[in-house]
Amino acid sequence: MANKSLDGKTIAILSTDGFEQSELERPLTALQDAGAEVHIVTPDGKDIRGWDNGDWGDSVNADRSLADAKADTYDALVLPGGVMNPDKLRMREDATTFVREFFKAGKPVSAICHGPQILIDCGVVEGREMTSFPSIKNDLKNAGARWVDKEVVCDQALTTSRTPDDLPAFIDKTIEEIREGKHAGQKTA
Repeated sequence: MANKSLDGKTIAILSTDGFEQSELERPLTALQDAGAEVHIVTPDGKDIRGWDNGDWGDSVNADRSLADAKADTYDALVLPGGVMNPDKLRMREDATTFVREFFKAGKPVSAICHGPQILIDCGVVEGREMTSFPSIKNDLKNAGARWVDKEVVCDQALTTSRTPDDLPAFIDKTIEEIREGKHAGQKTA
């Protein structure tokens, strides 16, 4: 992974209970393997439990609470999917504020599956080309996104993918965008 080195980079993964297990764990492992320091940020700083194959999955240790996490200390943000996870987060003002700060700073943000739902409530999807799990396609379109059916889409450091099947492409593009750093066009919030 020397050509994908993220040494010196610090990444936040924002999540809560009900995240899609593979959509948090596989990017977490890949980012760490590439040399990044990765923090799992949860609403209250407590460990969270995933959703895996139609039932509750494994727990993941939290590193920070939203109250203790500051977007300016991170180089990028990853938003895993799952049906419950983004739906819970999008209802929290502290979560939408945290996410919006990455856009204001032009930092890379990656969201997979249902993860882009939180971006709707952040007001950052209008005019963006994006993909997602098909069931939220119309939600994104209604918020002004240009939805396409591709395994990975990147629009000015906003990387999106559809399902766990797309994780290899999602992870590769996420690492590439983090290596590139800030993007002036990302400032849409």
